[in-house]
Amino acid sequence: MITRILLVEDHTLVRAGVHALLSSGPDLQVVGEAGDGHAALDLCRTLKPDLVLMDVAMPKLNGIEAARQIKAEFPEVRLLMLSMHSSRQYIFEALKAGVLGYVLKEAAFSELLIAIKSVMADKTYLSPKLSEVVMDDYVRRAQGDEQVDELDKLSGREREILQLIAEGKSSAEIGDMLHISNRTVDTHRHNLMEKLQIHSIAGLTRFAIRTGVSTLQ
Repeated sequence: MITRILLVEDHTLVRAGVHALLSSGPDLQVVGEAGDGHAALDLCRTLKPDLVLMDVAMPKLNGIEAARQIKAEFPEVRLLMLSMHSSRQYIFEALKAGVLGYVLKEAAFSELLIAIKSVMADKTYLSPKLSEVVMDDYVRRAQGDEQVDELDKLSGREREILQLIAEGKSSAEIGDMLHISNRTVDTHRHNLMEKLQIHSIAGLTRFAIRTGVSTLQ
């Protein structure tokens, strides 16, 4: 059975390389490509892929927030992250968003094939290097050292706007991109600051980078 894949990666050369590898794999078909999360969501609506293979760090809408939105609209679509980032924050936010697999870009193509097979069987797959990160977090939580995730305070729209603020976009630019008014953007910005108790754009930017909402790539 052919697995129909939507490939989402903002770096053109990387995307072309992954596409070529996938095309050589057994029973795999790349049915579309996207360079950011918004485009990925639009293509999911038209292409109905079986699997979305997606980078984490992307402009406009990062892979984790895109995963949340794709999973909410298309619960049957499997999600697999291919990322250079191995931090706890990225991994757990991805899993919370409904991602089943997380593979590091340094992995061999054979590992990616294993991950695709696992995810398509509804099994979780993490690159071996990430297992230690997950286990350390499990031990920390078991010992009662669990911290409240500040991102959980934010709505999906607020996380989108937080990323765009961190990328230096003005209220007018954000409004145009998300098709909302400047006043609505300003309201979301105010709510972000109140929920996070951060009262400057620089502070919001630092928070976005620390929590993986933006990498400013």
